[in-house]
Amino acid sequence: MDQIAEQYVKLVLSAGRHDDGLVDAYYGPPELKAEADATKVPLPELQARVAALAAAAAALQPHPAAAIDHLHILRAAYLLRQLQALGARLDMLAGKRLTFDQESQALYDAVAPHLPAEHFAAVLAELEPLVPGDGPLPARVEAFRQRFVIPRERLDAVFRAAIDECRRRTLAHVELPAGESFVVEYVSGRPWSAYNWYKGNFHSLIQVNTELPIFVDRAIDLACHEGYPGHHVYNALLEKRLMRDRGWVETSIYNLFSPQSLIAEGTANFGVEVAFPGEERVAFERERLFPLAGLDPAQAAEYYRVQRLLQRLSYAGNEAARRYLDGEITAEQAADWLVRYGLMSPERAKQRVSFFDTYRSYVINYNLGQDLVRAHVEAQGGTPDRPERRWQVFTELLSSPRLPSGLER
Repeated sequence: MDQIAEQYVKLVLSAGRHDDGLVDAYYGPPELKAEADATKVPLPELQARVAALAAAAAALQPHPAAAIDHLHILRAAYLLRQLQALGARLDMLAGKRLTFDQESQALYDAVAPHLPAEHFAAVLAELEPLVPGDGPLPARVEAFRQRFVIPRERLDAVFRAAIDECRRRTLAHVELPAGESFVVEYVSGRPWSAYNWYKGNFHSLIQVNTELPIFVDRAIDLACHEGYPGHHVYNALLEKRLMRDRGWVETSIYNLFSPQSLIAEGTANFGVEVAFPGEERVAFERERLFPLAGLDPAQAAEYYRVQRLLQRLSYAGNEAARRYLDGEITAEQAADWLVRYGLMSPERAKQRVSFFDTYRSYVINYNLGQDLVRAHVEAQGGTPDRPERRWQVFTELLSSPRLPSGLER
């Protein structure tokens, strides 16, 4: 299996020569990267190599009841599925066309549910009486949310406070590698709201896109998602426990267009609930972040009543992406859908469609990933009333080679 793992790393690095966004992080042996950089393997040859290695990995799959370390069983399944996803991505680069659902299954090992417009309309009806003002609901929601924008000059202070609290809560339950750290940069002109660039040696660069207004709830969202206990912790634990402690070289590379991303994004989103159970998040934001942002703490409860309903509209983005990428609607119609059923501002909806153009079916990894991770953690006894067990199962998930199809639901 170690030989297959090393070949997998070489193939992902070689595939990155054809697809700039594929290799999201690499901190493995430098000689493997030097070998991949030395010669650009033609796409057809690369496809053949991936197919052959996947066949070899399939032949080495241990029986689920085999008397070996459970992590080795997970490792074998993970390597096979990651190779299959790599093959699917290369096929797409070669011109193969897949539907949105076929693509998400091939790349991310999951398919998001189909929800009709009526599903979102029911949530909109609940929001109607909660949002003040006159006129169309999307405009009223945007006007309401504009009252909770973090002023640019206060942004760093608010983020620093959020990061410190997320880290404090995570360290109370998770043993992190010594010397772990990250830095924050503020950027603009990106199709995403924030990004974690993991650099290896337990260090991350986190970039926050300030092109559009940042609402106060995004401080905790991004601090948890990109930092603690999200992407930074996930990558650091994989590097420490699997790459360094076990020597599993495949964990030194992150193929963005693979099942690993659903686990990464799902745990990063669910990590907010793990770190801030129940009403603890609202209490912390009201007492600490609202004052730092210069916002009225007395309005926190009202803001979160609306926010909880808005979160139930998250799958509207999946529907817009599916219809748009399957050619059923235009980019303009996709943006209109996001405004109408996702209650985004026109500017934010346009940015989201740009995300669809760049990352395609990747969008399912956030909400479906969160739901699958939550179901798995709770099936293992990590229910909200058992916070210590919740942290334990969550941390095990962060530091093991798991697949979406292997999560218990």
